[in-house]
Amino acid sequence: MEKALVLFAHGARAAAWAAPFQRLRDLTAARRPDCAVSLAFLELMTPSLPDEVGAQVASGARDVTIVPVFLGQGGHLLRDLPLLLDQLRASHPQVTFRTVPAVGEDPGVLAAMAAYCAGADVACLPT
Repeated sequence: MEKALVLFAHGARAAAWAAPFQRLRDLTAARRPDCAVSLAFLELMTPSLPDEVGAQVASGARDVTIVPVFLGQGGHLLRDLPLLLDQLRASHPQVTFRTVPAVGEDPGVLAAMAAYCAGADVACLPT
């Protein structure tokens, strides 16, 4: 596919940490049959963003959007991601790269999280 959407998460030492991100990837892919949806990590897990983008480009991607699956625009997104994007653009000059703000900064995402938090005490039945 010419279009790719790469969900970009931090990564962790515990393998189970990736499970919700893998589910998010699968749910996103089901909603976006028009593009290849994949998952990459900043550190501690594989694939790395450069490796995953390389795989997407090798499969024909020419338009890549990177979605930071972070709650906010912290140091990794303010410093690390721009450096990675510069490297990706240099390595793949034929590809158009885009990025969007951190998922946690989207009003709809925040509203869903607030609804979850507001109902937390209802979900916890006394034991």
